[in-house]
Amino acid sequence: MAKCKTDCIERPLSLAFEKLGRVVGRYPYAFLILSLCVAAALGAGFIFLKEREANDIEEQFTPVNGRGKLERAIVVENFPQSEEFSELRLVSEGSYASLIITGLQGENILTEAAFNDIIELDKRVKSITTGNTFENLCAKKKGNCMSNAILDIINYNATEIVSSKIKYPLNNDMFLGTTIGGVELDTSELTSAKAIRLFYFLDEKDEKTKKNSYWLDGFLKLFSNYTDQKTVHVSYFTSISRQNELEANSDSIIPLFSVTYILAITISILSCLRLDCVRTKVWVAAFGVVSAGMAVLASFGLLLFCGMPFAMTVETAPFLILGVGVDDMFIMISCWQKTEVNKAAEIRLAETYKEAGMSITITTLTDVLAFYIGLMTPFRSVQSFCMYTSTALLFCYIFNITFFGACLALNGRREKGNRHWLTCMKVPQATGDGGGCCVGGAYDEKTDKEFEMPVDSFFKNYYGPFLTRVWVKTIVCLVYAGYLAASIYGCFQMQEGLDVKNLATDGSYVGSYYDKEDEFFSAFGPNVMLVIKDEEFQYWNSTARESLDLCLEKFQDLTVADSGILPISWLSAYMQFGLNTGFNLNNETQFKSHLTAFLTQYGFSQDVNFTNNQIHASRMFIQTVNISTAIDEKNMLDAFRKNAEKCGKLQTPVDLIVYHPAFIYFDQYAVIIINTILNLVVATCAMLVISLLLIPNPLCSLWVTFAIASVIVGVAGFMALWDVSLDAVSMIILVICIGFSVDFSAHISYAFVSSEKSSANEKAIDAITKLGYPIVQGAVSTIAGVVVLAAAESYIFRTFFKIMFLVILFGAVHGIIFIPVFLTFLSTCSKSQEKDKQNLPELSDTSQWQVKAFVIQNVWSADPDCP
Repeated sequence: MAKCKTDCIERPLSLAFEKLGRVVGRYPYAFLILSLCVAAALGAGFIFLKEREANDIEEQFTPVNGRGKLERAIVVENFPQSEEFSELRLVSEGSYASLIITGLQGENILTEAAFNDIIELDKRVKSITTGNTFENLCAKKKGNCMSNAILDIINYNATEIVSSKIKYPLNNDMFLGTTIGGVELDTSELTSAKAIRLFYFLDEKDEKTKKNSYWLDGFLKLFSNYTDQKTVHVSYFTSISRQNELEANSDSIIPLFSVTYILAITISILSCLRLDCVRTKVWVAAFGVVSAGMAVLASFGLLLFCGMPFAMTVETAPFLILGVGVDDMFIMISCWQKTEVNKAAEIRLAETYKEAGMSITITTLTDVLAFYIGLMTPFRSVQSFCMYTSTALLFCYIFNITFFGACLALNGRREKGNRHWLTCMKVPQATGDGGGCCVGGAYDEKTDKEFEMPVDSFFKNYYGPFLTRVWVKTIVCLVYAGYLAASIYGCFQMQEGLDVKNLATDGSYVGSYYDKEDEFFSAFGPNVMLVIKDEEFQYWNSTARESLDLCLEKFQDLTVADSGILPISWLSAYMQFGLNTGFNLNNETQFKSHLTAFLTQYGFSQDVNFTNNQIHASRMFIQTVNISTAIDEKNMLDAFRKNAEKCGKLQTPVDLIVYHPAFIYFDQYAVIIINTILNLVVATCAMLVISLLLIPNPLCSLWVTFAIASVIVGVAGFMALWDVSLDAVSMIILVICIGFSVDFSAHISYAFVSSEKSSANEKAIDAITKLGYPIVQGAVSTIAGVVVLAAAESYIFRTFFKIMFLVILFGAVHGIIFIPVFLTFLSTCSKSQEKDKQNLPELSDTSQWQVKAFVIQNVWSADPDCP
């Protein structure tokens, strides 16, 4: 089977790469210019960037076709927006501005001095004019702008706040739970409070949308410069704030691009630097980074031409592409250094392509496949990121074998002419390694190849033998046990969901507002809508009503529901109305004949869809409590939906749904874990298939699968310990984790399997000798690509860095520490190759290759990105 793989897959592909290398080496200028033209032409797609930007929070960070969106559609269909505004009955978040006002020292705010300031703030807000006044734009009820209950209670007279007896949370049927926070009570009467919240709702009619935005911008401008408070501190927020702050995130990352590219070029040059002024690869390393940049330009431009949405998460992709793309450059340089220096540049490039072609193809396939699997997720931000990144990786691959290959060939011509790397002037031939700036071009005259880099001897003579000592293996096993224990513990501490306040930049007024909201207004959660969507439900039937009452009791009994506040139910009020008036509401005709008048008179007309003498749908409301964390939100959503399902299974079924605008965002909790697990399982299976093709030993392929699982558990556990939640952003990187885990495990396993050394320890040393430096080199280059994101003022970008750092760190540690040690415990992995050793051709100079390895025609090939 292994032979068939070699003959049927690797041989023809290796020959094809060899021919391609010869063509590129023969016509380097053509490939150089063609690559630049393609990149420039496709890069023109960036003119569509503004049109393609997709930063809508709901669209990008909530599940596509989430259950909450389907429930909202039902609510919108049955309960059209009314002229009479009701915050309780909003289908969306609404258009509004809000203030949270606290004492400067956190003291009681129910004082005359504080309310003088609060009333003054209220006047300032209502006096904002941006072409339209608040009076013209405000949401109205009975012809008047919606006011704030606490100010109505004191008649806008600050002196009355001390003398007024205010009940909490209900004061004369006015709910104050979202208006007054940090309260202290004497029975149910307010004695003190630490925060007051004011809302200013605007009319959401389509023709007022733009006018509302202007007014809200005026509100933000006023309070961003407002410093006149004497006794109170003000936190402010609007319905457009999150969106504005999310879009502002993009600006915070732009300065980091230049830092990243400078860092990448520096690291690449240092990695390829030699003292020999001819053999040094300064320009080649620099153009390798340019090649990665061209890949980003061309791939992004192409997708922008095609109309692919450009989500904010995509802005992290260039950092990753740069790190991964540079790895392929190291592969090709490593292979180039193993060719004979006296051969023509096109022949050297052909040999380089023959050895490196399959290697970079396989690593590209694994990484691209991991990203394409990410397209399965129901989050558009993830889909957009995966599409852009996977396409960029493909272009990275294409430009590496065209543009960078041409640069390598031109550099080879310079070396062939023994010319200085900077001046291109001919210099005298060096007789040994080095030579300074006056002489150069030294090489090993025994092999006709470039001298080995000094770092290789460290892994061969020191690190490998050290790692295979018995006491070191024991310590490694203990360290791994500790790593695994910490990882599993972290997995159980993981939080789910993306907190919307994290979409804003650090230090934003949005974060301050949310912090105050969490501190003072978490005692009460959303007022959840219960929608009976069964057109056949007989509200006049006592048996049906008993079933509905039982259903409401189940909701009231939930720990997340406030049992002290009765549900807002039009039906209960209507039945009481019937008792008071003597109407027989158990009769269908009587029930329907008085319904319209009742709904209008008592303010329930928005709660019943009563048309053509039929009740198509109706709704009631349940107040929730103590919803302050993501776990509380998830538990509340699960409890309400499960209860709704139970109501549909009663003897007289009550077909209902539960809805609140926040459920659109809470839906991520329902899908994030299952989709992450699904993506990881599919990706792992796909990578296992690839590793089976790569490693003709099933047992060692299982070790690859073990390594993938181990890295995933480690990343998931430690990201939880690093205060990173499982959300749409972190899910991206967990899927990416699979691809990198393969890079850092499959090839080290194959190197071990294919080694011709006799003992397991010797095989491990041989594999580490070949791959130790390339693994470190690849890991450092990838981390360098994303490290500047650690300085970003955005949770999303910092999260990307944190998880990517964990992925590369743990992948590299598995590749050069854990996996080599574990493989020495399994001599089985080495036995399958013994029978075929007598048939293998002689290997030339393979013991000094500093590259990732796999067998092409049973000869080692270079690949510094793979363990």
